[in-house]
Amino acid sequence: MKPRNKFEKAVLEQSKHLRPITKTQSKWAFRECIDHFAYRLPKGRTTCMDCGHSWIMNKHRETCTCPHCRAKLQVKETFERKLQQKRYFTTLTACGEYQVLRMFLLVVGMEKGSKAQYHALEIGQYWWNAKGRQAIVAIPRTLGRYVDTFSYYTPMAIRNDNEAYRYAAYSQIYPKFKVTDTLRRNGFEDDFHDIAPTIFIPALLSDSRAETLMKAGRIEHLRYFLNSSCNFDNYWQSYKIANRNGYEITDISLWCDYVDMLRRLGKDIHSPKYLCPADLRAEHDRRHTELLTQREKEELAKKQQKAIENEKRFQELKSKFFGIHFTDGTIQVHVLESVQEHLEEAVSMHNCLFSNEYYLKEDSLILSATIEGKRIETIEVSLRTLEVVQSRGVCNKNTVYHEQIVNLVNANRGLISRRMKATA
Repeated sequence: MKPRNKFEKAVLEQSKHLRPITKTQSKWAFRECIDHFAYRLPKGRTTCMDCGHSWIMNKHRETCTCPHCRAKLQVKETFERKLQQKRYFTTLTACGEYQVLRMFLLVVGMEKGSKAQYHALEIGQYWWNAKGRQAIVAIPRTLGRYVDTFSYYTPMAIRNDNEAYRYAAYSQIYPKFKVTDTLRRNGFEDDFHDIAPTIFIPALLSDSRAETLMKAGRIEHLRYFLNSSCNFDNYWQSYKIANRNGYEITDISLWCDYVDMLRRLGKDIHSPKYLCPADLRAEHDRRHTELLTQREKEELAKKQQKAIENEKRFQELKSKFFGIHFTDGTIQVHVLESVQEHLEEAVSMHNCLFSNEYYLKEDSLILSATIEGKRIETIEVSLRTLEVVQSRGVCNKNTVYHEQIVNLVNANRGLISRRMKATA
């Protein structure tokens, strides 16, 4: 892709002046970024896959040291003779005013009896200027079943950022860094603190909040803000207020979650009264319960509004059955006569009577069985067959009165039949 602006043109020109990877860097990658094996045959003949030296190892061990090159090896019992490994690694360098993260693919070929051969292919480079502006110079990514499928040996050019480059960039890094004065000034001390360089470097260069946390030694907080999906802007003012009041945030993720709940509850998230609880976990749990209660009220209000909207249709369908009630002396059964009553029945009995809109089903009639005013079971009767489709207690469980209720409804289904005939 051609450079689109002066910044990208300058970066592409500067990239031509980068030196090739050094032998020392390649040797470090070979030693640190791949696995090292000793292949052992069942009779004990063992070969170092790094240098090709062979010796007899009488007993199997998990690891060993090559007596020739002194490499620490994982012992693997196998008849295999060849092994190929590929690993990414990165280096951090500076070029003029730019901070550069270079990405390499180390390709290693090993064969019994021979010294391992390896070489590094450069995948691309992340470039940042002093203000954190980013450009990428890299070989192109191609279609393939893997994320990191590249067109090797293609000339590097300006590319758009993508998952493949980010994947390669977050790999083992050569421990000797060359860093710009600006990055040093902003607090970088040769440690990425388990934050991806492609996130950490531009944040430290362009965001004063990241610089503040870095220089204050609040690494855990910085790591959370940069690694999580949360937005710095949503918490920064509240965070500053908490710190100005000497509040120690021991669990940053829990505290941010707590601030989110305060915001949803309409509390003042700029007040130390709320931001600095003595017991964060207990206050978090209390606000969580409060938020659940609020959500339940909001959901109930929505259902009540829905009940009002559906009341007219319900009246057209079921008004002819209003007033039906019967009893056996213990259990009283009556028809539910409004959408609101269906809602109250559903809330009380913890069932889907309201959410599944049984009150709008043309071939169903809903009745409620009670004892001394207490709801026992909710009954659905088919208006086609006049049979009890279901009768359920709290949480859709049958009660000890189940059979008695079903028999009572079946004995009085003539009341329903006569209402249907009268309006036919």
